[in-house]
Amino acid sequence: MGNAALLPEEMKLNVICRLEPGCLGPKGASKIDDFCQYIEQDMLALNSDSVTLNVVPRNDKSLPEIQFTVMGKMMSRSQAAKYLERLDQSLDDFEALFEGQLETLIDKYMGY
Repeated sequence: MGNAALLPEEMKLNVICRLEPGCLGPKGASKIDDFCQYIEQDMLALNSDSVTLNVVPRNDKSLPEIQFTVMGKMMSRSQAAKYLERLDQSLDDFEALFEGQLETLIDKYMGY
């Protein structure tokens, strides 16, 4: 695949993370939309030369919690991991970074 720095935008792995309202506690359903807007700029920092992240509320339970696409085509987690491996990236590392950032932002939002 080559150098990820030269990867066109449409070739990046698009990760959609749908957050459950429960991550914000028992009243999370009334807060989740505001929270997703609150963290939008912070989550942009996780975008890279090979990954674009979008965090949205999970209002529709029929949609997966995490979705991977490239050029509009759905990918399984294992396919996404292999795709990033070809770009010398790690999906596990990306997910760990995302989860750590998300935990920090939830605590900040909730005033902990």
